[in-house]
Amino acid sequence: MIRFSKFNLGALIFGYGFLYVPILYLMVYSFNDSRIIGAWTGFSTHWYKKLFEDDALIRAVLNSFEIASIVATLAVALGTMAAISMVRFKRFRGKTLFSGLISAPLVMPEVITGLALLLMFVTLERAIGWPSERGMLTIIIAHITLTMSYVYLVVQARLIDFDKSLEEAAMDLGAKPSTVFFKITLPLIFPSLLAGWLLAFALSLDDVVIASFLAGPGSTTLPILVFSSVRTGVTPELNALATIIVGIVSVGILISGLIMHRRAFRKMH
Repeated sequence: MIRFSKFNLGALIFGYGFLYVPILYLMVYSFNDSRIIGAWTGFSTHWYKKLFEDDALIRAVLNSFEIASIVATLAVALGTMAAISMVRFKRFRGKTLFSGLISAPLVMPEVITGLALLLMFVTLERAIGWPSERGMLTIIIAHITLTMSYVYLVVQARLIDFDKSLEEAAMDLGAKPSTVFFKITLPLIFPSLLAGWLLAFALSLDDVVIASFLAGPGSTTLPILVFSSVRTGVTPELNALATIIVGIVSVGILISGLIMHRRAFRKMH
C-alpha cells in the first residue's frame, strides 16, 4: 500500500485544485442568473437558452469541429504514411531532410508558422489565383501541416516496436502485401492511430495563433471568438458552452475508463 507524506498529499491537492477549481468555478457560474461574472444572484439556465440563440457562437463551434475532424483524419493518413516510410524503408535518398521537414513544425513557434503560411498563400494567390481567399481551406491545410508531425511521432513509436513476424507469417501463407497491411498491420497499430487522431483533433480545435493568420470571412473558429471576447469581457454564454464541452469530454473519459476496466477485468479472470 502506497503511503503519502503530508507534503506529497498537500502538493497533490494543490496541483489538482489549481487545475480543476477554475473549471468548476466556470461551470457553477454558467448557472448564474446575473450577467456579471463573479456576482452570484441566483440559479438559472437562462444562459444555456441564450447560447443556442447566438448564431455567431454556434457557427464558430461548428466551424471548429468541422475543421478539427477533417484535419485529424487527413493528418492521420499523412502522418501514418510518413511513419511507415521512415521506419520500414531503412535508407533512401533525402531521408534526413525528410525527417527534418516532418519534425520542423514541432519546434517552430506557431507565430512563425502562421506568418509563413500566410505569406505562402498570398504568393500563390498572386501567382496562380489560388486560394482566392483565406478561409476554412487555408486553416485546414495549416493545421494538417502542424498536426501530422504529432501523428507521425505517435505512429512511428508503435511501428518501431511492431512484431514483424506476424506480417512475415501471413506473407509466407500467401497473403498479398495489401491484405497483410489491412488485415494485420492496421488493426495492430489502430490504438496509435486513434491516439494520433484524438491528439490532432484537440490541437486543431484548440489552435488560435495559426487560425488567426489564416481565417477569413465566415471561417471564425471558437478559439478566435473566445480570444476576441476576452478583450471585452467573457459572456455567460461562453461559460455555458464550456460547461457543455467539459461535460461531453467527462462522459467520454468515463466511458473509455469503464471499457478499459472491463477489459482488464476479463484478462485477469
